[in-house]
Amino acid sequence: MTIPLPVARAAGPAEPRLSVDLAAIARNTRRLAERASGELMAVVKADGFGHGAADVARTALAHGATGLGVTSLAEAVSLRDAGLVAPVLSWLNPVGADFGLAAAYDVEVAVPSPAHLAAVAGAPGRIRVHLHVDAGMARDGAEPAEWPALCRAARRAELRGLVEVVGLMGHLGCADRPDDHCNALGRARFAWALDVARTSGLRPRHRHLAATAATLTDPRAHHTMSRVGAGLVGIDPSGTTDLESAMTLTAPLVQVRRVPAGTVVGYGHEHRTTRATHLGLVPLGYADGLPRVAATGATVLVRGARRPVLGQISMDQVVVDLGDRAADPGEQVTVFGPGRDGEPTVAEWARWSGTIPHEIVTGVGARVPRTRVAAPYLRSLDAGTPA
Repeated sequence: MTIPLPVARAAGPAEPRLSVDLAAIARNTRRLAERASGELMAVVKADGFGHGAADVARTALAHGATGLGVTSLAEAVSLRDAGLVAPVLSWLNPVGADFGLAAAYDVEVAVPSPAHLAAVAGAPGRIRVHLHVDAGMARDGAEPAEWPALCRAARRAELRGLVEVVGLMGHLGCADRPDDHCNALGRARFAWALDVARTSGLRPRHRHLAATAATLTDPRAHHTMSRVGAGLVGIDPSGTTDLESAMTLTAPLVQVRRVPAGTVVGYGHEHRTTRATHLGLVPLGYADGLPRVAATGATVLVRGARRPVLGQISMDQVVVDLGDRAADPGEQVTVFGPGRDGEPTVAEWARWSGTIPHEIVTGVGARVPRTRVAAPYLRSLDAGTPA
């Protein structure tokens, strides 16, 4: 028996809804492009930070970005299947990945080790690569001890026509703290890596170290290209720039009840009401991206007023205290948004959860229908290349 795959659908009036403001993404892109010294790569990994990879990509390309960045080859192929033709870089793949896909779909790949270089060079076609150096995070990228050998091997592979080295990349570990000394160390290591690459005969056209935070705060890290992802959707890790949040999460009240003082709420009876009040049930929970640890202090917007979350957040539902301003079942609750109407923001939910905004926006579950909102002045969102 063949089981049909689920089909994306729009949210009904009585369902949770995640709304993505593409106009905000457009404005953020233009602002970031103005701040970058060189080209702008729009990073749309993790489904465009939860905002829809293809939509974010098209918007960014129409408003200042010149290329796209993702982690896996699968993400890159998805962009190609969506009709996007701009340059795409994939930078996090195991040695055993099918690098033939990179050639077939015209995807550039990062090379963080000699083993990766061998695998890419052995794939059919001449693949464009970005050599990736560890700039001080002990995470992805080649260690300094193996970098000279990697550069020499890459040059040999290039001369044999197996690869084309078009980029050199790294990543700063403390760019969200602009004054941290580790940023200077990262810039110095990247400069050294570039010198080694040039001594080996390589001439990479693209050189990129800065992500969103460094793009906004540290021109010394810009080089010929900056990679921005979080900034596109309104997140500035450095906290120095007022970008526009592009995501709004709403849901209808499923139930409203009047309860007396002393009523216990939720699992473990961790909350007990101190007065008679109205309780509202919202059909969203930690399976939809509301962190379970966020119950204490978290609020939502109901009828223009902040109302507190009570008790533990469950997998599928959360209880809010409506007080004396009771609402009716079916009325919309705003869980988070840009904050213009007094609703909580993604940054607030991150603070209540002891995490970063990135985790909140990428955590909204797939069962919440997505809608996109675009202002009339947006350029075409159907073009795969910059307008």
